[in-house]
Amino acid sequence: MNLLKSRLRDFMLSGIYNSVEERIAYANDKGLSYMEFLELLLEDEVNNRRANGYKKRYAKAKFPYYKTMEDFDYGFQPSIDKRVINDCATCQFIAEKKNIVFVGNPGTGKTHLSIAIGIKALTKGYKVLFTSVSEMLQNLHLSKADNSFYQKLKHYLAADLLILDELGFKKMPGHSADDFFDVISKRYEKGSVIITSNKGFEQWADIFADSVLSSAIIDRIAHHSAVIKINGQSYRTKNLKKKGGDSQ
Repeated sequence: MNLLKSRLRDFMLSGIYNSVEERIAYANDKGLSYMEFLELLLEDEVNNRRANGYKKRYAKAKFPYYKTMEDFDYGFQPSIDKRVINDCATCQFIAEKKNIVFVGNPGTGKTHLSIAIGIKALTKGYKVLFTSVSEMLQNLHLSKADNSFYQKLKHYLAADLLILDELGFKKMPGHSADDFFDVISKRYEKGSVIITSNKGFEQWADIFADSVLSSAIIDRIAHHSAVIKINGQSYRTKNLKKKGGDSQ
């Protein structure tokens, strides 16, 4: 057994390595054929590699926290059509290189839904990257100082799904607007984007301070995009009200 496990380790078959003793006992107990025994071992290896792949992709996604579709309170946000969200969760939009834009006030669940869709994408084998817009633009700007801009830009282009959180909280300087356009234009029809924003398209000119550039960005995002507007109240305000009510 030690020699067998040593060989399995050398061949990096960790799924089989971890289960081979239990599988041998199970095969003997059930009288499995060689073919059935081999199928079990291969299934263990596939499942192990799939789990390890998910863990690696999840770590690289850089989610700020873990959120799922099941955790979302549709009852508190009745403006959201659950069928539309469920359609997004199939991740067909990623295969079709399309985009999603969540628009709503702070605290209405835009980030929650974007992360939940991102996690669904991970389970389907897609590469995902989450970042706030301000963090991405700061990283791109700083990378120009050491001539690593194109390497950093490639980082934001590599994922199948790029989630850009909190567009519109700050007005962008000209150089940041240019960098944002670079990311969006290079991902256009090549990779999907989810954007969360507190402003609708008609207000994006205020974000970029350049109507021409704003129109070019909107054109590339909206061309293949589902826009989901959330008109409800803030979850954080809801929780504050609960605490206030409890204290009375």
